[in-house]
Amino acid sequence: MHQPGAANAVAVILGGGQGTRLLPLTRDRSKPAVPIAGKYRLIDIPVSNCINSGLRQIYVLTQFNSESLHRHIQGTYHFDAFSQGFVRILAAQQTPSSESWFQGTADAVRQSLRFFLEDEPEFVVILSGDQLYRMNFAEIIQQHIAHGAEVTICTKPVERSEAYALGIMKIDEHQRITRFVEKPGNTPLLDEFRAPIGAEERYLASMGIYVFNTKVLRDLLAGNEVDFGKHIIPGSIKTRNVYSYVYDGYWKDIGTLRSFWEANLGLTEIVPEFSFYDPKAPIYTAMRYLPPSKINRCDLNRCLLSEGCIVSGHRLLHSVVGIRAIIGDGTVIEHSVVMGADYYENAPEPGLPPLGIGRDCYIKNAIIDKNARIGDGVYLSPEGKKEGETTEIYTVQDGIIVVPKNAVIPSGTKI
Repeated sequence: MHQPGAANAVAVILGGGQGTRLLPLTRDRSKPAVPIAGKYRLIDIPVSNCINSGLRQIYVLTQFNSESLHRHIQGTYHFDAFSQGFVRILAAQQTPSSESWFQGTADAVRQSLRFFLEDEPEFVVILSGDQLYRMNFAEIIQQHIAHGAEVTICTKPVERSEAYALGIMKIDEHQRITRFVEKPGNTPLLDEFRAPIGAEERYLASMGIYVFNTKVLRDLLAGNEVDFGKHIIPGSIKTRNVYSYVYDGYWKDIGTLRSFWEANLGLTEIVPEFSFYDPKAPIYTAMRYLPPSKINRCDLNRCLLSEGCIVSGHRLLHSVVGIRAIIGDGTVIEHSVVMGADYYENAPEPGLPPLGIGRDCYIKNAIIDKNARIGDGVYLSPEGKKEGETTEIYTVQDGIIVVPKNAVIPSGTKI
């Protein structure tokens, strides 16, 4: 059943660019397909927000490394035959009218317009595929209608230190956006954009979440501008009725390895800022029919433990453990994200450690991608490593050591 205000709208989720700042996690997958919280993928966040908001016609625009994303979406989101709901993938393609790949966010939407305007929606909701938040888009559409807006931009109050590198809006007393500046830095210009929110110094940053009247979107995309944040939004503020929807809940942009690591570990807190335990607005993902996790012996403190794991470690502290993870006797894991595995194996391949993490290992401040094989007695930590150091079996970035998907680390390795 549609939420009020969401009935005549379609959602368009931008699948992201190459995701170079998330390498090596995006070496073999697109950004929205990166696992989060042990059992979900980033794409599950915007899709679930749409479903919970009554938006059931959802398009996902993809371009880079999109095979696993396609497989996840096709295997997960099945709507009732009578609901007219769908999650449809629109991959970049060459056509007679366009021989180039997507050049930016606006260009991606421009090249795909003809597909999601077939049902003549009144509104188009444009979302990012790599953010962690919970939001009711029906409320945004209701405010959009009430203000007579042509474009609504979701904004988040941020502190001055965060505002330096973001797109910052200035609004009037009716929440209409009057000015916009992209990445102003710590300059006198930023002072002019201070938002009237309580006694603390706050600035309204764009969240990259937009609601457009369909005709207005078509008109704004008639030119050759390629990006919403850099071109379409600044231009529309001068010529259109553009309003802000101020959102003050939890919102995290997963753009770097550090932000990915922090967002995951934040979920392990006793009362996390973002919770997956909301029965009224659940986050959906693939049904895997895995057995319960089995803990043979281990001291667990502030951990997320996904299903299908077998844990025999010594201590797991402030960590996220993904599906089908195997952790051997005596192993200590601290402040780390272990993504687990895509499958169980009956016996390890000759000459390779078994899938998972072996015995008596010590792992700290790490991200272990899926299907890694870590032997016995391995020591993994970013301490003493040079920023940006990269090899076949690890990358050090933002104070975190990352082991890529399918990596093999022999027993006794000290990194």
